[in-house]
Amino acid sequence: MVYVLIRHVVEDFSKWKPGFDEHGSTRKKSGSKGGMLFRTSDDPNSLAILFEWDTIENARKFTESAELKQKMEEVGVISKPEIIFLDKIEDVIV
Repeated sequence: MVYVLIRHVVEDFSKWKPGFDEHGSTRKKSGSKGGMLFRTSDDPNSLAILFEWDTIENARKFTESAELKQKMEEVGVISKPEIIFLDKIEDVIV
């Protein structure tokens, strides 16, 4: 599996979240297997999302799409997204 880490800042989390949720079906059709949503402890509008994706090709196609850029603008993403593609090496257990 491929993982995609996206970090960005939104104008208002409460306005951003419904649009993010609505876009879930598009992510799924594009190969997303779901993920986890985080925000920083000191800024509820500073977000990190870790997605699991079926293939790197589908992940790149989705993250580079004009549709995603338009959706981010619509829901109030105000910073340039940082997008990192990751390969899982191992689970760490303590």
